[in-house]
Amino acid sequence: MPGDNILRRSTLIAASVAALLLAPQAPAQDKKADTAEAKSESNADKSDLPPLPDDKTISQSAVIGGKAIRYQATVGKLPVYDDKGKKIGEVVYTAYVVPGGGAQRPVTFAFNGGPGAASVYLNLGAVGPKRVQFGDKGDAPSDAPLLVDNPSSWLDMTDLVFIDPVGTGFSRSLVDADATKKAFYATEPDVKYLSRIVYDWLVKNERLRSPKFVMGESYGGYRAPRIAYELQTQLGVGINGIVMVSPYLDPAATAGSDALSPLPWMITLPSMAAGHFEREGKLTPQAMAGVEAYTRGGFATDLLAGRSDPQATARLSGKVAELTGLDPKLVGRLDGRIDEGTYLREVHRDDGRIGSVYDSNVDAFDPFPNAAERKSGDPILEGIIAPTTSAMVDFITREVGWKTTARYNALSFSVNSAWDRGTPDDAPVSDLRKAVANDPKMGVLIVHGYNDLSCPYFGSRLIIDQMPRFGVEQRVKLGVYPGGHMFYSRKASAEAFKADARALYVR
Repeated sequence: MPGDNILRRSTLIAASVAALLLAPQAPAQDKKADTAEAKSESNADKSDLPPLPDDKTISQSAVIGGKAIRYQATVGKLPVYDDKGKKIGEVVYTAYVVPGGGAQRPVTFAFNGGPGAASVYLNLGAVGPKRVQFGDKGDAPSDAPLLVDNPSSWLDMTDLVFIDPVGTGFSRSLVDADATKKAFYATEPDVKYLSRIVYDWLVKNERLRSPKFVMGESYGGYRAPRIAYELQTQLGVGINGIVMVSPYLDPAATAGSDALSPLPWMITLPSMAAGHFEREGKLTPQAMAGVEAYTRGGFATDLLAGRSDPQATARLSGKVAELTGLDPKLVGRLDGRIDEGTYLREVHRDDGRIGSVYDSNVDAFDPFPNAAERKSGDPILEGIIAPTTSAMVDFITREVGWKTTARYNALSFSVNSAWDRGTPDDAPVSDLRKAVANDPKMGVLIVHGYNDLSCPYFGSRLIIDQMPRFGVEQRVKLGVYPGGHMFYSRKASAEAFKADARALYVR
Protein backbone atom coordinates (compact mmCIF):
# COMPACT_ATOMS: atom_id res chain seq x y z
CA MET A 1 0.00 0.00 0.00
CA PRO A 2 2.52 2.75 0.27
CA GLY A 3 3.08 5.13 -2.60
CA ASP A 4 5.31 3.49 -5.19
CA ASN A 5 4.07 -0.03 -4.50
CA ILE A 6 0.34 0.46 -4.11
CA LEU A 7 -0.14 -1.47 -7.36
CA ARG A 8 -2.77 0.95 -8.57
CA ARG A 9 -2.79 3.55 -11.33
CA SER A 10 -3.20 6.72 -9.30
CA THR A 11 -0.24 7.80 -7.21
CA LEU A 12 -2.57 10.10 -5.31
CA ILE A 13 -4.83 7.25 -4.29
CA ALA A 14 -1.76 5.17 -3.61
CA ALA A 15 -0.89 7.62 -0.87
CA SER A 16 -4.42 7.53 0.51
CA VAL A 17 -5.23 3.83 0.23
CA ALA A 18 -3.20 2.92 3.21
CA ALA A 19 -4.78 1.29 6.16
CA LEU A 20 -6.66 -1.77 5.16
CA LEU A 21 -5.28 -2.35 1.72
CA LEU A 22 -1.70 -1.29 2.28
CA ALA A 23 -1.12 0.92 5.30
CA PRO A 24 -0.99 4.73 5.10
CA GLN A 25 1.76 7.04 4.00
CA ALA A 26 2.96 9.62 6.49
CA PRO A 27 2.71 13.25 5.35
CA ALA A 28 5.60 14.12 3.04
CA GLN A 29 7.15 16.65 5.37
CA ASP A 30 7.29 14.11 8.23
CA LYS A 31 8.31 11.01 6.30
CA LYS A 32 12.08 11.26 6.80
CA ALA A 33 11.73 11.93 10.50
CA ASP A 34 9.24 9.09 10.92
CA THR A 35 11.45 6.69 8.96
CA ALA A 36 14.55 7.63 10.97
CA GLU A 37 12.65 7.24 14.24
CA ALA A 38 11.23 3.89 13.20
CA LYS A 39 14.66 2.65 12.07
CA SER A 40 16.26 3.78 15.31
CA GLU A 41 13.60 2.01 17.32
CA SER A 42 13.84 -1.12 15.17
CA ASN A 43 17.61 -1.28 15.63
CA ALA A 44 17.35 -1.07 19.40
CA ASP A 45 18.25 -4.10 21.50
CA LYS A 46 14.84 -5.76 21.68
CA SER A 47 15.96 -7.89 24.63
CA ASP A 48 15.77 -4.70 26.72
CA LEU A 49 12.05 -4.26 26.03
CA PRO A 50 9.79 -4.68 29.06
CA PRO A 51 8.11 -8.11 28.95
CA LEU A 52 4.57 -8.30 27.74
CA PRO A 53 2.02 -9.43 30.36
CA ASP A 54 0.88 -13.02 30.75
CA ASP A 55 -2.38 -14.01 29.10
CA LYS A 56 -5.43 -12.55 30.81
CA THR A 57 -9.05 -13.76 30.60
CA ILE A 58 -12.25 -12.13 31.81
CA SER A 59 -15.93 -13.10 31.58
CA GLN A 60 -18.28 -10.88 29.58
CA SER A 61 -21.69 -10.98 27.99
CA ALA A 62 -23.37 -9.37 24.99
CA VAL A 63 -26.78 -9.42 23.38
CA ILE A 64 -26.27 -10.88 19.92
CA GLY A 65 -29.11 -11.68 17.58
CA GLY A 66 -31.55 -10.87 20.35
CA LYS A 67 -30.02 -13.34 22.82
CA ALA A 68 -27.63 -12.80 25.74
CA ILE A 69 -24.39 -14.73 25.25
CA ARG A 70 -21.76 -15.21 27.93
CA TYR A 71 -18.19 -15.65 26.77
CA GLN A 72 -14.55 -15.53 27.81
CA ALA A 73 -12.45 -12.65 26.42
CA THR A 74 -8.71 -13.33 26.37
CA VAL A 75 -5.78 -11.12 25.46
CA GLY A 76 -2.73 -13.30 25.01
CA LYS A 77 0.53 -13.72 23.16
CA LEU A 78 2.26 -16.43 21.16
CA PRO A 79 6.00 -16.61 20.41
CA VAL A 80 7.56 -16.72 16.96
CA TYR A 81 10.77 -18.74 16.57
CA ASP A 82 13.26 -18.85 13.73
CA ASP A 83 14.50 -22.12 12.21
CA LYS A 84 17.22 -22.34 14.88
CA GLY A 85 14.76 -22.10 17.76
CA LYS A 86 15.54 -18.49 18.66
CA LYS A 87 12.56 -16.43 19.80
CA ILE A 88 12.32 -13.54 17.33
CA GLY A 89 8.85 -12.13 17.89
CA GLU A 90 5.64 -12.08 19.90
CA VAL A 91 2.16 -12.02 18.38
CA VAL A 92 -0.68 -10.65 20.48
CA TYR A 93 -4.22 -11.84 19.88
CA THR A 94 -7.70 -11.20 21.26
CA ALA A 95 -9.96 -14.24 21.53
CA TYR A 96 -13.64 -14.58 22.36
CA VAL A 97 -14.71 -18.09 23.32
CA VAL A 98 -18.12 -19.35 24.44
CA PRO A 99 -17.49 -22.02 27.13
CA GLY A 100 -18.88 -25.52 26.75
CA GLY A 101 -19.05 -25.52 22.98
CA GLY A 102 -17.35 -28.89 22.59
CA ALA A 103 -15.41 -30.21 19.61
CA GLN A 104 -18.06 -29.10 17.11
CA ARG A 105 -17.88 -25.43 18.07
CA PRO A 106 -16.27 -23.56 15.11
CA VAL A 107 -13.38 -21.15 15.57
CA THR A 108 -12.54 -18.31 13.18
CA PHE A 109 -9.13 -16.64 12.84
CA ALA A 110 -9.37 -13.04 11.60
CA PHE A 111 -6.75 -10.80 10.03
CA ASN A 112 -6.91 -7.25 8.74
CA GLY A 113 -4.55 -5.93 6.14
CA GLY A 114 -2.20 -3.11 5.47
CA PRO A 115 0.41 -4.43 5.59
CA GLY A 116 0.55 -2.56 8.85
CA ALA A 117 -3.05 -2.81 10.08
CA ALA A 118 -4.09 -4.48 13.34
CA SER A 119 -7.19 -6.69 13.49
CA VAL A 120 -9.17 -4.07 15.41
CA TYR A 121 -11.35 -3.21 12.39
CA LEU A 122 -12.86 -6.66 12.03
CA ASN A 123 -12.93 -7.02 15.82
CA LEU A 124 -14.63 -3.80 16.90
CA GLY A 125 -16.32 -3.00 13.60
CA ALA A 126 -17.58 -6.19 11.99
CA VAL A 127 -17.89 -9.48 13.85
CA GLY A 128 -16.62 -9.13 17.44
CA PRO A 129 -19.10 -9.11 20.37
CA LYS A 130 -18.54 -5.40 21.02
CA ARG A 131 -18.26 -2.58 18.51
CA VAL A 132 -17.42 1.10 18.19
CA GLN A 133 -18.90 3.17 15.38
CA PHE A 134 -16.51 4.29 12.65
CA GLY A 135 -16.11 4.56 8.91
CA ASP A 136 -19.57 5.81 7.93
CA LYS A 137 -20.88 9.21 6.88
CA GLY A 138 -21.14 11.52 9.89
CA ASP A 139 -18.59 9.67 12.03
CA ALA A 140 -15.79 11.84 13.46
CA PRO A 141 -12.43 11.18 15.18
CA SER A 142 -13.64 12.99 18.33
CA ASP A 143 -16.69 10.74 18.77
CA ALA A 144 -16.58 8.99 22.15
CA PRO A 145 -14.88 5.59 21.69
CA LEU A 146 -17.54 3.70 23.64
CA LEU A 147 -18.00 -0.01 23.10
CA VAL A 148 -21.55 -1.34 22.82
CA ASP A 149 -22.96 -4.80 22.14
CA ASN A 150 -22.69 -5.80 18.48
CA PRO A 151 -26.04 -7.32 17.44
CA SER A 152 -24.44 -8.60 14.21
CA SER A 153 -21.50 -10.31 15.92
CA TRP A 154 -20.66 -13.82 14.77
CA LEU A 155 -20.00 -15.08 18.29
CA ASP A 156 -23.34 -16.88 18.33
CA MET A 157 -22.07 -19.18 15.57
CA THR A 158 -18.27 -19.29 16.02
CA ASP A 159 -15.53 -18.50 18.51
CA LEU A 160 -13.34 -15.65 17.29
CA VAL A 161 -9.56 -15.10 17.39
CA PHE A 162 -8.29 -11.73 16.13
CA ILE A 163 -4.58 -11.81 15.30
CA ASP A 164 -2.31 -8.76 15.08
CA PRO A 165 0.73 -9.38 12.85
CA VAL A 166 4.14 -8.29 14.08
CA GLY A 167 4.43 -4.50 14.10
CA THR A 168 0.69 -3.98 14.59
CA GLY A 169 -1.37 -3.79 17.77
CA PHE A 170 0.96 -4.77 20.59
CA SER A 171 2.69 -7.51 18.53
CA ARG A 172 6.41 -6.97 18.14
CA SER A 173 9.68 -8.16 16.69
CA LEU A 174 12.57 -9.04 19.01
CA VAL A 175 15.32 -8.72 16.40
CA ASP A 176 16.93 -5.81 14.54
CA ALA A 177 15.49 -4.01 11.52
CA ASP A 178 17.13 -6.13 8.83
CA ALA A 179 16.20 -9.39 10.52
CA THR A 180 12.67 -8.09 11.17
CA LYS A 181 12.13 -7.27 7.52
CA LYS A 182 13.39 -10.68 6.43
CA ALA A 183 11.34 -12.61 8.99
CA PHE A 184 8.10 -10.62 9.00
CA TYR A 185 7.78 -7.84 6.44
CA ALA A 186 7.39 -9.65 3.13
CA THR A 187 4.58 -11.61 1.50
CA GLU A 188 6.03 -15.12 1.85
CA PRO A 189 7.31 -15.09 5.46
CA ASP A 190 4.13 -13.26 6.48
CA VAL A 191 1.97 -16.17 5.31
CA LYS A 192 4.22 -18.77 6.90
CA TYR A 193 4.59 -17.33 10.41
CA LEU A 194 0.93 -16.32 10.66
CA SER A 195 -0.11 -19.82 9.60
CA ARG A 196 2.08 -21.17 12.38
CA ILE A 197 0.40 -18.77 14.85
CA VAL A 198 -2.99 -20.24 13.91
CA TYR A 199 -1.59 -23.74 14.39
CA ASP A 200 -0.03 -22.85 17.74
CA TRP A 201 -3.26 -21.31 19.05
CA LEU A 202 -5.19 -24.45 18.09
CA VAL A 203 -2.68 -26.68 19.88
CA LYS A 204 -2.43 -24.42 22.95
CA ASN A 205 -6.20 -24.30 23.33
CA GLU A 206 -6.84 -27.93 22.34
CA ARG A 207 -9.06 -26.98 19.39
CA LEU A 208 -7.61 -29.05 16.55
CA ARG A 209 -10.87 -31.04 16.33
CA SER A 210 -13.00 -27.91 15.88
CA PRO A 211 -14.28 -26.69 12.49
CA LYS A 212 -11.83 -23.99 11.45
CA PHE A 213 -12.31 -20.84 9.37
CA VAL A 214 -9.94 -18.11 8.16
CA MET A 215 -11.17 -14.55 7.62
CA GLY A 216 -9.25 -11.65 6.10
CA GLU A 217 -10.06 -8.06 5.15
CA SER A 218 -8.31 -6.14 2.37
CA TYR A 219 -4.66 -7.24 2.41
CA GLY A 220 -5.96 -9.77 4.93
CA GLY A 221 -7.94 -11.05 1.94
CA TYR A 222 -4.58 -11.60 0.23
CA ARG A 223 -3.47 -13.53 3.31
CA ALA A 224 -6.59 -15.62 3.94
CA PRO A 225 -6.53 -18.08 1.00
CA ARG A 226 -2.77 -18.41 1.21
CA ILE A 227 -2.88 -19.12 4.96
CA ALA A 228 -5.65 -21.65 4.39
CA TYR A 229 -3.59 -23.45 1.74
CA GLU A 230 -0.44 -23.32 3.90
CA LEU A 231 -2.32 -24.80 6.84
CA GLN A 232 -3.94 -27.44 4.66
CA THR A 233 -0.83 -28.65 2.84
CA GLN A 234 2.15 -27.78 5.08
CA LEU A 235 0.96 -27.72 8.70
CA GLY A 236 -1.68 -30.43 8.41
CA VAL A 237 -4.71 -28.40 9.47
CA GLY A 238 -7.83 -28.61 7.32
CA ILE A 239 -9.83 -25.40 6.90
CA ASN A 240 -13.62 -25.62 6.61
CA GLY A 241 -14.15 -22.19 5.13
CA ILE A 242 -12.58 -18.93 4.01
CA VAL A 243 -14.18 -15.49 4.27
CA MET A 244 -12.61 -12.61 2.36
CA VAL A 245 -13.84 -9.10 3.16
CA SER A 246 -13.11 -6.43 0.53
CA PRO A 247 -10.08 -8.52 -0.47
CA TYR A 248 -6.95 -7.38 -2.25
CA LEU A 249 -7.16 -10.59 -4.20
CA ASP A 250 -5.29 -10.20 -7.48
CA PRO A 251 -2.50 -7.59 -7.36
CA ALA A 252 -1.42 -8.37 -10.90
CA ALA A 253 -4.79 -7.34 -12.36
CA THR A 254 -4.54 -3.78 -11.08
CA ALA A 255 -0.78 -3.33 -11.11
CA GLY A 256 -0.92 -0.97 -14.07
CA SER A 257 2.24 -2.56 -15.45
CA ASP A 258 0.52 -3.54 -18.70
CA ALA A 259 -0.36 -0.43 -20.70
CA LEU A 260 -2.73 -2.42 -22.92
CA SER A 261 -4.85 -4.05 -20.26
CA PRO A 262 -8.42 -2.73 -19.93
CA LEU A 263 -8.85 -4.46 -16.58
CA PRO A 264 -7.93 -1.58 -14.23
CA TRP A 265 -10.50 0.69 -15.91
CA MET A 266 -13.12 -2.07 -16.02
CA ILE A 267 -12.68 -3.03 -12.37
CA THR A 268 -13.28 0.48 -11.03
CA LEU A 269 -16.12 1.69 -13.26
CA PRO A 270 -18.98 -0.22 -11.53
CA SER A 271 -17.98 1.12 -8.10
CA MET A 272 -17.89 4.67 -9.46
CA ALA A 273 -21.35 4.13 -10.93
CA ALA A 274 -22.58 2.65 -7.64
CA GLY A 275 -21.48 5.77 -5.77
CA HIS A 276 -23.38 7.96 -8.24
CA PHE A 277 -26.49 5.75 -8.13
CA GLU A 278 -26.50 5.88 -4.33
CA ARG A 279 -26.30 9.68 -4.35
CA GLU A 280 -29.27 9.66 -6.71
CA GLY A 281 -31.23 7.15 -4.61
CA LYS A 282 -31.12 4.63 -7.48
CA LEU A 283 -28.68 1.96 -6.23
CA THR A 284 -30.20 -1.49 -6.75
CA PRO A 285 -28.81 -4.90 -7.74
CA GLN A 286 -30.75 -4.61 -10.99
CA ALA A 287 -29.18 -1.26 -11.85
CA MET A 288 -25.72 -2.61 -11.07
CA ALA A 289 -26.33 -5.69 -13.22
CA GLY A 290 -26.81 -3.35 -16.17
CA VAL A 291 -23.57 -1.52 -15.38
CA GLU A 292 -21.69 -4.81 -15.16
CA ALA A 293 -23.08 -5.98 -18.50
CA TYR A 294 -22.00 -2.71 -20.14
CA THR A 295 -18.55 -2.93 -18.53
CA ARG A 296 -17.97 -6.44 -19.88
CA GLY A 297 -19.33 -5.52 -23.29
CA GLY A 298 -19.53 -2.08 -24.86
CA PHE A 299 -17.12 -0.40 -22.43
CA ALA A 300 -14.36 -2.98 -22.94
CA THR A 301 -14.84 -2.97 -26.72
CA ASP A 302 -14.75 0.81 -27.06
CA LEU A 303 -11.85 1.07 -24.62
CA LEU A 304 -9.72 -1.28 -26.72
CA ALA A 305 -10.65 0.55 -29.92
CA GLY A 306 -8.96 3.63 -28.50
CA ARG A 307 -8.33 6.72 -30.59
CA SER A 308 -8.36 4.69 -33.79
CA ASP A 309 -12.15 4.94 -33.61
CA PRO A 310 -13.29 8.46 -32.61
CA GLN A 311 -16.89 7.32 -32.50
CA ALA A 312 -16.00 4.61 -29.98
CA THR A 313 -14.18 7.13 -27.78
CA ALA A 314 -17.06 9.59 -27.92
CA ARG A 315 -19.58 6.84 -27.20
CA LEU A 316 -17.53 5.57 -24.25
CA SER A 317 -17.05 9.06 -22.80
CA GLY A 318 -20.76 9.84 -22.97
CA LYS A 319 -21.73 6.63 -21.23
CA VAL A 320 -19.08 7.01 -18.51
CA ALA A 321 -20.26 10.57 -17.80
CA GLU A 322 -23.82 9.26 -17.49
CA LEU A 323 -22.84 6.44 -15.12
CA THR A 324 -20.53 8.47 -12.89
CA GLY A 325 -22.34 11.80 -12.80
CA LEU A 326 -19.17 13.65 -13.81
CA ASP A 327 -19.05 16.66 -16.14
CA PRO A 328 -19.24 15.29 -19.73
CA LYS A 329 -16.59 17.81 -20.86
CA LEU A 330 -14.16 16.56 -18.22
CA VAL A 331 -14.85 12.92 -19.11
CA GLY A 332 -14.42 13.74 -22.80
CA ARG A 333 -11.02 15.34 -22.19
CA LEU A 334 -9.96 12.13 -20.44
CA ASP A 335 -11.34 9.91 -23.24
CA GLY A 336 -13.63 8.21 -20.74
CA ARG A 337 -10.76 6.94 -18.60
CA ILE A 338 -11.44 8.17 -15.07
CA ASP A 339 -8.91 7.49 -12.34
CA GLU A 340 -10.01 7.23 -8.72
CA GLY A 341 -8.39 10.48 -7.64
CA THR A 342 -10.22 12.50 -10.27
CA TYR A 343 -13.53 10.84 -9.47
CA LEU A 344 -13.28 11.35 -5.71
CA ARG A 345 -12.48 15.02 -6.04
CA GLU A 346 -14.78 15.97 -8.89
CA VAL A 347 -18.00 14.33 -7.65
CA HIS A 348 -17.87 16.55 -4.55
CA ARG A 349 -16.18 19.57 -6.17
CA ASP A 350 -19.21 21.88 -5.98
CA ASP A 351 -19.48 21.31 -2.22
CA GLY A 352 -15.77 21.92 -1.56
CA ARG A 353 -15.47 18.37 -0.24
CA ILE A 354 -13.53 15.25 -1.16
CA GLY A 355 -14.58 11.59 -1.10
CA SER A 356 -12.91 8.57 0.47
CA VAL A 357 -11.33 5.88 -1.65
CA TYR A 358 -12.91 3.39 0.77
CA ASP A 359 -16.44 4.78 0.22
CA SER A 360 -16.86 7.61 -2.24
CA ASN A 361 -19.98 8.84 -0.40
CA VAL A 362 -18.13 9.38 2.86
CA ASP A 363 -16.51 12.76 2.41
CA ALA A 364 -14.78 15.59 4.25
CA PHE A 365 -14.00 19.24 3.57
CA ASP A 366 -11.13 19.70 1.15
CA PRO A 367 -8.59 21.78 3.12
CA PHE A 368 -6.94 22.88 -0.14
CA PRO A 369 -9.80 23.28 -2.64
CA ASN A 370 -7.84 25.60 -4.91
CA ALA A 371 -4.79 23.34 -5.25
CA ALA A 372 -4.25 21.69 -8.63
CA GLU A 373 -3.82 18.30 -6.96
CA ARG A 374 -5.26 16.80 -3.84
CA LYS A 375 -3.15 17.59 -0.78
CA SER A 376 -5.20 16.01 2.00
CA GLY A 377 -5.53 12.58 3.54
CA ASP A 378 -8.40 10.16 3.14
CA PRO A 379 -11.60 11.03 5.08
CA ILE A 380 -12.18 7.48 6.33
CA LEU A 381 -8.54 6.54 6.79
CA GLU A 382 -7.74 9.53 8.95
CA GLY A 383 -11.08 9.37 10.75
CA ILE A 384 -10.87 5.78 12.02
CA ILE A 385 -7.51 5.81 13.78
CA ALA A 386 -8.67 7.67 16.91
CA PRO A 387 -11.87 5.77 17.77
CA THR A 388 -10.47 2.32 17.03
CA THR A 389 -7.18 2.87 18.86
CA SER A 390 -8.77 4.44 21.94
CA ALA A 391 -11.52 1.82 22.15
CA MET A 392 -9.12 -1.12 21.75
CA VAL A 393 -6.50 0.12 24.19
CA ASP A 394 -9.16 0.91 26.77
CA PHE A 395 -10.67 -2.55 26.36
CA ILE A 396 -7.33 -4.36 26.63
CA THR A 397 -5.77 -2.38 29.47
CA ARG A 398 -8.78 -1.34 31.56
CA GLU A 399 -11.48 -3.95 30.96
CA VAL A 400 -9.33 -7.04 30.47
CA GLY A 401 -6.56 -5.69 32.70
CA TRP A 402 -3.72 -6.70 30.36
CA LYS A 403 -1.42 -3.89 31.44
CA THR A 404 1.38 -2.66 29.21
CA THR A 405 3.11 0.64 28.52
CA ALA A 406 3.81 -0.27 24.90
CA ARG A 407 2.28 1.73 22.08
CA TYR A 408 -0.69 0.18 20.28
CA ASN A 409 -0.42 0.44 16.49
CA ALA A 410 -3.81 0.28 14.80
CA LEU A 411 -1.97 1.38 11.66
CA SER A 412 1.80 1.26 11.36
CA PHE A 413 3.55 3.54 8.88
CA SER A 414 6.91 1.88 9.53
CA VAL A 415 5.64 -1.64 8.78
CA ASN A 416 4.11 -0.46 5.53
CA SER A 417 7.23 1.43 4.53
CA ALA A 418 9.46 -1.57 5.20
CA TRP A 419 7.25 -4.12 3.45
CA ASP A 420 8.72 -6.12 0.54
CA ARG A 421 5.83 -6.75 -1.86
CA GLY A 422 7.81 -8.70 -4.42
CA THR A 423 6.41 -9.00 -7.94
CA PRO A 424 2.64 -8.61 -8.31
CA ASP A 425 1.10 -11.98 -9.13
CA ASP A 426 -2.08 -13.96 -8.63
CA ALA A 427 -0.79 -16.09 -5.73
CA PRO A 428 -3.96 -15.60 -3.61
CA VAL A 429 -6.20 -16.74 -6.47
CA SER A 430 -3.92 -19.67 -7.31
CA ASP A 431 -3.77 -20.82 -3.69
CA LEU A 432 -7.53 -20.39 -3.37
CA ARG A 433 -8.13 -22.58 -6.40
CA LYS A 434 -5.80 -25.27 -5.09
CA ALA A 435 -7.22 -25.24 -1.57
CA VAL A 436 -10.82 -25.51 -2.83
CA ALA A 437 -9.89 -28.24 -5.33
CA ASN A 438 -8.19 -30.24 -2.55
CA ASP A 439 -11.20 -30.15 -0.22
CA PRO A 440 -14.71 -30.65 -1.65
CA LYS A 441 -16.22 -29.65 1.72
CA MET A 442 -14.51 -26.26 1.98
CA GLY A 443 -16.74 -23.22 1.48
CA VAL A 444 -15.66 -19.74 0.36
CA LEU A 445 -17.42 -16.39 0.74
CA ILE A 446 -16.06 -13.20 -0.81
CA VAL A 447 -17.82 -9.96 0.17
CA HIS A 448 -17.54 -6.32 -0.86
CA GLY A 449 -19.22 -2.94 -0.59
CA TYR A 450 -20.47 -1.41 -3.83
CA ASN A 451 -18.73 1.95 -3.29
CA ASP A 452 -15.22 0.69 -2.51
CA LEU A 453 -12.56 1.99 -4.89
CA SER A 454 -9.59 0.62 -2.95
CA CYS A 455 -10.60 -3.01 -3.58
CA PRO A 456 -13.48 -2.80 -6.09
CA TYR A 457 -16.01 -5.62 -6.02
CA PHE A 458 -16.06 -6.12 -9.79
CA GLY A 459 -12.53 -7.52 -9.71
CA SER A 460 -13.74 -10.38 -7.51
CA ARG A 461 -16.77 -10.86 -9.77
CA LEU A 462 -14.50 -11.36 -12.77
CA ILE A 463 -12.14 -13.66 -10.85
CA ILE A 464 -14.97 -15.91 -9.67
CA ASP A 465 -16.44 -16.10 -13.17
CA GLN A 466 -13.12 -17.44 -14.47
CA MET A 467 -12.86 -20.19 -11.83
CA PRO A 468 -13.76 -23.83 -12.42
CA ARG A 469 -17.06 -25.10 -11.01
CA PHE A 470 -15.28 -27.50 -8.64
CA GLY A 471 -18.12 -29.99 -9.08
CA VAL A 472 -21.04 -27.83 -7.90
CA GLU A 473 -22.50 -24.39 -8.49
CA GLN A 474 -21.10 -21.50 -6.44
CA ARG A 475 -18.39 -23.20 -4.40
CA VAL A 476 -17.03 -19.66 -4.22
CA LYS A 477 -19.83 -17.19 -3.48
CA LEU A 478 -19.86 -13.41 -3.81
CA GLY A 479 -21.87 -10.99 -1.68
CA VAL A 480 -22.05 -7.25 -2.45
CA TYR A 481 -23.73 -4.78 -0.10
CA PRO A 482 -24.40 -1.04 0.12
CA GLY A 483 -21.40 0.78 1.53
CA GLY A 484 -17.70 0.74 0.91
CA HIS A 485 -14.58 -1.07 2.05
CA MET A 486 -16.01 -1.27 5.58
CA PHE A 487 -19.61 -1.79 4.50
CA TYR A 488 -20.24 -3.44 7.87
CA SER A 489 -20.30 0.01 9.45
CA ARG A 490 -23.84 0.18 8.02
CA LYS A 491 -26.35 -1.80 10.10
CA ALA A 492 -28.29 -3.33 7.22
CA SER A 493 -25.14 -4.38 5.37
CA ALA A 494 -23.69 -5.96 8.52
CA GLU A 495 -26.88 -7.98 8.95
CA ALA A 496 -26.87 -9.11 5.32
CA PHE A 497 -23.21 -10.10 5.60
CA LYS A 498 -23.91 -12.25 8.64
CA ALA A 499 -26.88 -13.91 6.94
CA ASP A 500 -24.68 -14.88 3.98
CA ALA A 501 -21.93 -16.11 6.32
CA ARG A 502 -24.36 -18.24 8.33
CA ALA A 503 -24.89 -20.44 5.28
CA LEU A 504 -21.13 -21.10 5.30
CA TYR A 505 -21.00 -22.00 8.99
CA VAL A 506 -24.25 -23.89 9.38
CA ARG A 507 -24.09 -26.69 6.83
